[in-house]
Amino acid sequence: MSPARPPGASRLATYFHVHLVSDSTGETLNAMAKAVIARFDGVIPIEHIYALVRSNKQMERVLEEIAAAPGVVLHTLVDRELREQLEEGCRRLNMPQIGALDPLVGALSRYLGADVSARVGAQHALDTGYFNRMSALDYAIAHDDGQGTLEQLEQADVVLCGVSRTSKTPTCIYLAHRGIRAANVPLVPGQEDGERLTALKNPLVVGLTVSPDRLVQIRRNRLDGLNAGHASAYVDHDSVREETIKARRAFERRSWPTIDVTRRSVEETAAAIINLLSERRSRRLGAPM
Repeated sequence: MSPARPPGASRLATYFHVHLVSDSTGETLNAMAKAVIARFDGVIPIEHIYALVRSNKQMERVLEEIAAAPGVVLHTLVDRELREQLEEGCRRLNMPQIGALDPLVGALSRYLGADVSARVGAQHALDTGYFNRMSALDYAIAHDDGQGTLEQLEQADVVLCGVSRTSKTPTCIYLAHRGIRAANVPLVPGQEDGERLTALKNPLVVGLTVSPDRLVQIRRNRLDGLNAGHASAYVDHDSVREETIKARRAFERRSWPTIDVTRRSVEETAAAIINLLSERRSRRLGAPM
């Protein structure tokens, strides 16, 4: 047996091969694999991605690569013949293979009493939802960084407001991929204070806040990437602190819901906004006619 690791000692990273096999784009499988692997500390996957695997010949090449780099095989194969080919190949190689969606699909099928569709890439169909997402993406790009008239902003589901570098743009793009029309308006000292947004009736206006220390760090990194100097109020601690305080007070004065993005990822910020939109929708549906 290997000697016990002393308490508090750091563990060496564990590398392993993970093979992700899909007969569609592989986006679902990649997201699931990342979510699961993130639950393990000190584990670093070496990913092998095989998307759009739709023939026996393609599967043969996949199995050859799996044999050359033993590890775990995850798949979201719909085609029964390809699935059996992969399962049989993994048995010969004595390698674990997991149908990532099997537990959920099986449970939902039993609950609904419905058969499972064998249509590959069904979630990527060019349906109304798809075109709504593309329209939302076009809207987010066209109404980024304060662009658009007040009348155009009325068409949004949500308008994000905050000082520079509070993740407004990436959050809008993420929301657009969920079919939510999002615009953003930056607060700029001496130019834009967000007052015009108080006239909006349809969209939910959400204020994004951040700690001054974190904001200075983000802005300095931004300037470093642009090879720009740091001698400006943009990264001055006192100026940034005053800027963030004014933003918070403006949000409170206007009774806008606020989200502190200091330690939030874009996905977490977007999830909080989606919850706010859902709560708002529920209140409106529950309101007396």
